[in-house]
Amino acid sequence: MSVTNLIFLINQVFAILAIIHVVMDNRQPAKTMAWALVIYFIPFFGILAYIFFGVNTRRKRMVRRRTLDQRTRSSLLKIEETRSLPLPETHKPVVELFASQSYALPLYADKLSFMTDGYQFFPSLLSDIAKAKSHIHIDIYIIEDDPLGQLVSDALIDKARQGVEVRIIYDDVGCWSVKNSFFDRMRREGIEIVPFLPVHFPRLTSKANYRNHRKIIVIDGHTGYIGGMNIALRYVNGGKKKKKEQELGWRDTMARIEGQGTYSMQRAFLIDWYFASGTLIKDKKYYPPIEQTDSGLASTTANEQPPTATNSPVLMQTVTSGPSSPFPEIMQGYVNIIMNAKRYIYIETPYFLPTSIVLFALKTAVATGVDVRLLVPLHGDTWLTQWASRSYLREMAEAGVKVSLYRPAFLHSKLMVCDDCIATCGSTNIDFRSLENNFEANTFFYGPEAASQLRAIYLADEQQSTDLTDLPSRMQLGFAVALWESLTRLFSPLL
Repeated sequence: MSVTNLIFLINQVFAILAIIHVVMDNRQPAKTMAWALVIYFIPFFGILAYIFFGVNTRRKRMVRRRTLDQRTRSSLLKIEETRSLPLPETHKPVVELFASQSYALPLYADKLSFMTDGYQFFPSLLSDIAKAKSHIHIDIYIIEDDPLGQLVSDALIDKARQGVEVRIIYDDVGCWSVKNSFFDRMRREGIEIVPFLPVHFPRLTSKANYRNHRKIIVIDGHTGYIGGMNIALRYVNGGKKKKKEQELGWRDTMARIEGQGTYSMQRAFLIDWYFASGTLIKDKKYYPPIEQTDSGLASTTANEQPPTATNSPVLMQTVTSGPSSPFPEIMQGYVNIIMNAKRYIYIETPYFLPTSIVLFALKTAVATGVDVRLLVPLHGDTWLTQWASRSYLREMAEAGVKVSLYRPAFLHSKLMVCDDCIATCGSTNIDFRSLENNFEANTFFYGPEAASQLRAIYLADEQQSTDLTDLPSRMQLGFAVALWESLTRLFSPLL
């Protein structure tokens, strides 16, 4: 037997064993078939990809052993207990869904504003860091060792020298390119830093598959940030991206929250801190008393210009989801909102690779007369993801969804607004990885204040976009392009 034939035989044996493992895992049929195709038709590399990114241990050892049990979660909830809040009847089902599934308490934000670029977000963040008196908690996917990351780290070091507690969770895969010396410098200055699920040889396997994609910052327990921005220069000048469309940076959305609404963000950080470090923090000082404002929500009329910020109280819930959860909480919330929409749904997402249930919900909504709009970047940051999403976008347009492609920069924003009464922004993309594999966090806002702001942001972005139906090259395909789109779509459950 020749060496070539021997190698082929070895690959076939391992491929069959890997496919059997995939089948017996009883995951969704679409994902099972996708992995089987990758393993069989991409010799060796398909098997390696499955070992690194596909082995499902989330119900077995890795996550179960390290996640908080219900008793620990309950002890944290006791610290957050607040007076009973009157819940609007319109939103009561989704509020109670999140409260029961994700332990997400409905709380009021006293002040709320949204930022749409790094020029707004980073000066605001640095100003709040400078004012910190007690603690700074950062739960981030990426913190780059670039001029901006160094500026933020210098600010954090200065606060640590003043006696402020600083804790940082960064994702180990998200920061693969960041040298250890960047984090070691902060550690030497007294900052506590831990990586989320570090990936080391030889036990790489599926730890690379479940990443902490959350972006949560809490300062002194009363000021918080949540959204899609990492700490990186690309949000200001585009970083190392070469494409002309990305020279102005990444377009993203970040919410700044003041008041008791930050309690749920604090809980999310402390649970992640226990998950990543093994240290449980329950001190009540991280939930400082905050004077509660009236629960009435001010409204805006249809003719008013939506404010860029509001000082009126806004009911909110910060919801987390991840592979350690028994239910996909954020996806459940999305589907609930979409299926109950009456007038419109606007969605911004950098990646559109929807699960079958989200795809069905959007098609059902538009079929019942709801104005469904979807905004995605004209140019993506990864070629495979962009090609895999093209057939989904065309499918949405053909179903009656208004699909727009954002031109000025890479749109990394993740937001949804519905019927001028409910809105959300956070770290969750409309793709399989965010909805099923990653640890994500979104804040859901109830009432006209947040909805009017995010609706105005969406419409402003839409003005700088091109309608998908105006691009013949995307709507009328030749055989080769159509075949390539269909082939890349097969990978969508894995991306």
